[in-house]
Amino acid sequence: MSKLKFLPLFILMMSMLSFTTDGNRPLPKVDVKTMDGRVVSTSTFENDGKPIIISFWATWCKPCIHELTTIADVYEDWQDETGVKLIAISVDNSRTSGGVRPLVNGKDWDYEVYLDENKDFQRAMGVNLVPHTFILNGKGEIVWEHTAFTEGSELEMIAILRKLANGEDVSGH
Repeated sequence: MSKLKFLPLFILMMSMLSFTTDGNRPLPKVDVKTMDGRVVSTSTFENDGKPIIISFWATWCKPCIHELTTIADVYEDWQDETGVKLIAISVDNSRTSGGVRPLVNGKDWDYEVYLDENKDFQRAMGVNLVPHTFILNGKGEIVWEHTAFTEGSELEMIAILRKLANGEDVSGH
């Protein structure tokens, strides 16, 4: 019984980790849907050799919305400086995905937003908790990921993006 007391603390500590991946892995190829219901393969996600942020989120996840709103405040500056593109992947299921478009429009998020109602992309990326954010280099390889969101997490993201934009190695970050 005493081991179970530490389980929530362990899960919380693990969920707040951010790390670079051991060797850059490619983005899995999975189908997702646009907010209009069109099927799109993740293999088409590209940004002309510039970095991409992929953020897994849900309408019911307050830290997710806080993270995406915080980034929205600086997104235009990030784009000007690094050329980054943010792709937001909603993991809302078919019952809650109807709230995605009104929330995105209400927040005025200037991101590409896709729905992963069947959680195929979520599973392929190994996402267990949201928010879960990935940064891809210009070759479309995952070089960094982060779970949870705390004030200041966006500063770590822009530091990684600046290194990528300058052609620097991010493996030690």
